[in-house]
Amino acid sequence: MAIKSNLIWRAKIACKLVLAHLPIPYSFWKRLGLFEHGAMEDPEYVFRIFNRHFQNTNLHGQSGWIGLELGPGDSVASGIIARAHGAKKTYLVDAGAYISEDLSLYIKLIDYIKAQGLSVPDIEEHMNFGDMLNAYGIEYLTEGNKSLEILPDHTIDFCWSQAVLEHVRVDEFDEMAEHLKRLTAPNGVNSHRVDLKDHLVASLNNMRFSHRVWESRFFAESGFYTNRLRMSAILEKFKAVEFKVEVQEANRWEKLPLPKSKLHNEFSHY
Repeated sequence: MAIKSNLIWRAKIACKLVLAHLPIPYSFWKRLGLFEHGAMEDPEYVFRIFNRHFQNTNLHGQSGWIGLELGPGDSVASGIIARAHGAKKTYLVDAGAYISEDLSLYIKLIDYIKAQGLSVPDIEEHMNFGDMLNAYGIEYLTEGNKSLEILPDHTIDFCWSQAVLEHVRVDEFDEMAEHLKRLTAPNGVNSHRVDLKDHLVASLNNMRFSHRVWESRFFAESGFYTNRLRMSAILEKFKAVEFKVEVQEANRWEKLPLPKSKLHNEFSHY
């Protein structure tokens, strides 16, 4: 089993290093099931994930609040769900344009939302995708920190992300944290779930490499990048910008999935 897992992560890196640098659009790889950004086209999944984060706020039953999701993935579904929970505006910020503009996807989502007992406007027959975004108060931005930079100070009541912060480039993380602090309203809440495993075989193979190799442009733009920040480092970065931080849940291995001797010596102090 260990030999098989070792072969799989090596093969995934090799394939993605080649495929990610071919002049082929994301939509093509998505159709093949490669380089997908989560399961955000699944109504049940995105509804459940939104509510997992929303329960950390005091916005239940309120209307007129403003939301921000980092890394919405393949759809703007969470923006529509936020509207059903009272949002007047939701910013969806990503590092590229990955969303589906297929309105049938969102019509299906609205049917699901209504089946959960919530009220949300229908998509009218004459609407195009841009009209739909305007109708639900959604603004989709695709330049990462540059997009956060243009948003107004102290206006975000609720910011959330699901398995996204680990993908923020390590040299851009501090800037992102500073933006989130600047944007968050006085009584605002951030809720983030971070996956610290490698995104190859759910292990720690990403920690086998030196900083120089892993952070090289060739590696970082190949579809398997994570910043390798551990939980303690992430918490310190948010504390450094004066967020009050609370860890609600931390899942740990009973035993490391690979020997510590296999990790690069840059991680020997963990």
